[in-house]
Amino acid sequence: MLFNTGGPNRQRKSVLLAFQKACGLRFRELEILDRALTHRSFANEDQSSASNNERLEFLGDAVLGVVVASYLYRSLADRAEGELARVKSFVVSEDTLSSIAAELGVDRVIRVGKGEEQTGGRRKKAILADALEAIIGASYIDQGFEKAAAFVLALTVPEVDKVLEGRHRKDYKTILQEYLQKYRKQYPVYELAAKVGPDHDRTFQILCRVGDLAFGPAGGKSKKEAEREAARMAYDAIVAAGGLEAERIRELG
Repeated sequence: MLFNTGGPNRQRKSVLLAFQKACGLRFRELEILDRALTHRSFANEDQSSASNNERLEFLGDAVLGVVVASYLYRSLADRAEGELARVKSFVVSEDTLSSIAAELGVDRVIRVGKGEEQTGGRRKKAILADALEAIIGASYIDQGFEKAAAFVLALTVPEVDKVLEGRHRKDYKTILQEYLQKYRKQYPVYELAAKVGPDHDRTFQILCRVGDLAFGPAGGKSKKEAEREAARMAYDAIVAAGGLEAERIRELG
């Protein structure tokens, strides 16, 4: 599907109209939604394509942050700043945003280049999370802050509730770092142990070092993914050790 200076073609327009209806959005200019759903890999390969979604992602990230922070400030009036920051970190994390994007069907409508398509790019967490932020940015540009904020809240308030009820997917890197900083005055160090496979299908092996201890290596298709898995291994080891250390690290999760 091509993007030209006249806007989305008929087939693409039909896809975008169905997608925005499913999301509860209504764009005045479908072209900006199309841009939000255009990864740089597609734009780089297709000379007729408009710019990619990176600028909209930048804007959407800011809108997302202020809307979630404002909601937490107003709805959790009895919580300290550290607790608000902890909840927000889970809600706006790549894991949460990519999961929301997948539920909305972003993976079916985002345009990616042939290389990304062949390696499962439309299902990569980073691409999905970035696209969702770009959609938020596009909504802000096209419809204004109020409509964009309503869209953000519809997506994120259920995620806030999950965190408050302990039903969220844990961000082990954040939990581990907060625990080590608060109770041990240390930071985890992530070390690349190996890179396996060709460039288009590479797996990274990462060690998580805590003082003299090393956990891993853990594998992932990106360094971030491997680091999260290595942090989980360190987390599990501390919890398995039992006692006060386990209680403290559970508090942060």
